[in-house]
Amino acid sequence: MRWKNRPEGSNWGDFGDDDQNGRLNLITSDHIKVAAKEIQSGERFCLSLPLDLPGGNLLNSGRFPPELKPTLRAGIPNSNYRLSSDFPNFTDVISDDAVLLHTQYSSQWDGLSHVGQEFDVSGEGRPEAVYYNGYKAGEHIRGPEDELGMYAHALGIEKMAEVGVQGRGVMIDLEGAFGRDKKAVGYDDLMGVMDRDNVTVSEGDMVCIHTGFAQMITEMGGVPDKNKLHNSCSALNGRDNRLLNWITDTGLSVLIADNYAVEAYPSEKGEGSCAALPIHEHCLFKLGIHLGELWHLTPLNNWLKSHHRSRFFLTAPPLRLPGAVGSPANPVATV
Repeated sequence: MRWKNRPEGSNWGDFGDDDQNGRLNLITSDHIKVAAKEIQSGERFCLSLPLDLPGGNLLNSGRFPPELKPTLRAGIPNSNYRLSSDFPNFTDVISDDAVLLHTQYSSQWDGLSHVGQEFDVSGEGRPEAVYYNGYKAGEHIRGPEDELGMYAHALGIEKMAEVGVQGRGVMIDLEGAFGRDKKAVGYDDLMGVMDRDNVTVSEGDMVCIHTGFAQMITEMGGVPDKNKLHNSCSALNGRDNRLLNWITDTGLSVLIADNYAVEAYPSEKGEGSCAALPIHEHCLFKLGIHLGELWHLTPLNNWLKSHHRSRFFLTAPPLRLPGAVGSPANPVATV
């Protein structure tokens, strides 16, 4: 077994010693059949930003927009390529491209191999770099310094894709309560919004947090304002233990937001040795809850509010890209 100690408040082993899907296991066939009843009008909403937004690298200096380029055909760019140049009798014109893609630049899923912690899994007083369910850095999740280079041999994003991510989505509208002012939202704030809007979350639900941040990015049109990017809109307060307990107790399967990191980052100062990203620690590391970030939720949120609803059917698999720790997302909501 990979671990003797598991983190306090974690569910390691609850879905099996070798589980790599975490709380996605709560989206059962019965849950999906119930979730399908949320489809009433058949209208659909794309919840992804264009993958070249936010634009530039002001939001995260290490992530850049996609770079498209043509593939090559006999050394010639395969763009508007006329086959007649090779075969006089053929009339086809062909374009074929490649992309350099930062998987977490725009609308995205965080895989369970995205954020781990230093933790004493052996019980011998030696913290090790580990991820959900005790999978280890360097052995299961390898870096560029390891043999064969960076690759998640466990907890890769393809594991999420393989289960087919579908179920009931639930919208919580923070912008409607707090506008676009910068605010760290704690448990009391969240409960107030949910009570006001009559929102309930049940086991297996995919919870979406609407803050207006992605809509603000679209309004910038690819020319982002650094001050607004870092000083606008709500985010969850990961230092609020009651909020973390709520995430545990609801049984939600995934947690999604239209902002940069779901939680306020940098987080409030913690005590002693602690995670810089406490919701990432709680969700990805302890509970196996995938996080969605920078989703474009505003058009769907507006429709739901106008129809006095908060629930919808959500289809949201990542790319089936073996070994990746994250993936672009192109989710579709059906109402």
